Amino acid sequence: MKPFLRLPFCLIPVLVGISLSASAQTVVSGRVTDQRGRALPGANVFLRGTYDGATTDTTGAFRFATTRQDTATLLVTYVGYESFVRPIKLQPESTPITIKLTELANELNTVVITAGAFEASDEKKMTMLKPMDIVTTAGAAADITAAMNLLPGAQRVGEQEGVFVRGGSNLETKVVIDGMIVQNPFFSSLPDVQSRGRFQPFMFKGTSFSTGGYSAQYGQALSSVLLLNTVDRNINNGLGISLNLANTGLSYDHSTVNSSISATGYYGNLKPLFALVRQNIDWTREPEFAGSSLTYRLKPSKTGMLKFYGMYSDSWLGMNFRDPGSATTGNETGLINLRQHNRNFFTTSTYTDSWAEGRWLLNTGFSYSYDTDATTYDTQDFGRSSERAQVRAVITRLLGGNSSILFGAEAHTLTLKNAVDGIAYQLRDNYGAAFVESQFYVSRNLAFQPGIRAEYSSVIGQFNLAPRLSLAYKTGVFSQVSLAYGQFYQTPDYRYLYRNTALNFERADHLILNYQIIRNKRTFRAEAFYKNYAALVREFTGAPYDVNPYRFPWGRTDNSGHGYAQGFDLFWRDQKTVKGLDYWVTYSYVDTKRLFQQYAVLATPTFVSNHNVSLITKRFFEKISTNISLTYTFTSGRPYYNPNRPADSEREFLSDRTPAVNNVSFSASHILRTKGNLIVLYASVDNLLNSRNIFTYRYAADQNGNPNRVRYAVGPQTYRSFFVGGLIMLSKKAKVDVNQL
Repeated sequence: MKPFLRLPFCLIPVLVGISLSASAQTVVSGRVTDQRGRALPGANVFLRGTYDGATTDTTGAFRFATTRQDTATLLVTYVGYESFVRPIKLQPESTPITIKLTELANELNTVVITAGAFEASDEKKMTMLKPMDIVTTAGAAADITAAMNLLPGAQRVGEQEGVFVRGGSNLETKVVIDGMIVQNPFFSSLPDVQSRGRFQPFMFKGTSFSTGGYSAQYGQALSSVLLLNTVDRNINNGLGISLNLANTGLSYDHSTVNSSISATGYYGNLKPLFALVRQNIDWTREPEFAGSSLTYRLKPSKTGMLKFYGMYSDSWLGMNFRDPGSATTGNETGLINLRQHNRNFFTTSTYTDSWAEGRWLLNTGFSYSYDTDATTYDTQDFGRSSERAQVRAVITRLLGGNSSILFGAEAHTLTLKNAVDGIAYQLRDNYGAAFVESQFYVSRNLAFQPGIRAEYSSVIGQFNLAPRLSLAYKTGVFSQVSLAYGQFYQTPDYRYLYRNTALNFERADHLILNYQIIRNKRTFRAEAFYKNYAALVREFTGAPYDVNPYRFPWGRTDNSGHGYAQGFDLFWRDQKTVKGLDYWVTYSYVDTKRLFQQYAVLATPTFVSNHNVSLITKRFFEKISTNISLTYTFTSGRPYYNPNRPADSEREFLSDRTPAVNNVSFSASHILRTKGNLIVLYASVDNLLNSRNIFTYRYAADQNGNPNRVRYAVGPQTYRSFFVGGLIMLSKKAKVDVNQL
């Protein structure tokens, strides 16, 4: 009981002090308003270094007493406004103070530069797609890039991997993880098969998908960048087991206050799945694969964050495919056997920190990747490999009013090897870039973001300077318009550089106008764009056009190609009208023509369709813990090469069109707990209506000697497919955020 007996005696000096000083108090009073004179109730007013202060009332008035004498520093803070700091004189009869606060530029009440970009993260208010969106969207198959293809501006090409954006090829889009370019973001390319991306959605806390006009921080992409930012820590602890028709996996997560580690291992064999789902491909060895990954995160200080990610995968497969460039004499099917063994290793490490109360930010990274394909076509060796090492550093200075300026540089060393018909090719490129970019808020309604990027490539010995500029103006409380312009350069396809290193950078100029309104969980975007292509690589063979997309360029090349792309996109998402229902609709139109590659005349490329439509619906039924998703996509016909038409006529070349592609996909997932463990069961059906979709047509030589070639269709790997599986988290802490379903 002694501590309680002693407590009143401890308080006596304080009470005495208050009593003795009452006659020496000074009263500080006044009123706090905004710049228009409107009262700001609830503002905090106090003297620095003391507990003396008050909160403004409904009229913005405040009044409090202090024992401080002579001078003091008055501070006033209010959410959404810049802090007020002023030295004042303390006198027995002081005059009331009138304080006007300036509204602070922030993401809650200011314009956000968005032209050409779809953001999805916890840090942005203009959320479009979260990781949970990706895994619960029918037709995306839990693949990040497949989900991006359901956004406006993206082009769905069923027989090739990659992201095709606004008339651009898959080589014109780069995938970036924590600022580092990923050399091989997709599993190995196969003839007429769309490969998946290598990375899982829940690795990332957010995505930013640019359809053009992107930041000066990034380069080497004529059309688009897909920015992926990894999570800072895992939310689950314990062991996880996954099992489905394609693979089985084991994962382990452990976290402490300042660190976390995640490890995974998996093995897959598609033979059981292919036995149930009929294939349109003649597999001589069904794909078999194994791999592992490790993620480690550490907070060495209050503001610092170190992240490391590494992965390794091994895969084997064999297939017979039809090569449109080969004669079929003596072989009625014209099939050629392909065998492939792929090994891929990727690691990236980043460190971020801040100092001076967050006014200075540091972001550094290192990445290394190695990928090799031991590939044979019949008896010919077409093996290839790539190796990339890169470093990057960015320093950002935050200025007043949410404005900022950043400086950065990066360096890459890239080595590529390719064997073709017994000839070994090798290339090494040392690529460097430096960039400066700033973002200024002239007012909370007007912002602009100028930037410039300088690049150098040793393999071609060329330098470029690329200016970028974005503007945004807030037209209402919930709406804004944005304008973006920029020049973008890219080193030519390395297949051309194996034989000609005298080529220059390819270039595209972007102009984008955007209108956006976000209100009450509803989003509407309309965006118009124009792209001008210059210095594209052309190949002159003196031979008929070769439609085989896997051919190795052997003709003379130069940078005389050019072209354009223009069109508009529409996006509507509604998460409010019907309780529990989330749906979005997209429409994209593109008109584009190019003179590049083997083209003899200006023409629309074979990977472009003029019209793309997506309708995605999702609903989570809380009572039964089940999420249902339905997706419909429409893609208009694409050009294809008909060798029976003249290839040097702009009216005839690539004038034929494939039928439109329609697809309906369905997916469902169910969440339950048993004995404290979390279980997620899922099922999906792709091409629910079993449509006989055709992606393109090719022509093969007629073995009977007819001058006209015989047309055959290239379609999906399978017409209608289904997939089922489950995940078990052996941890009572494991959870799924149903608010994101």
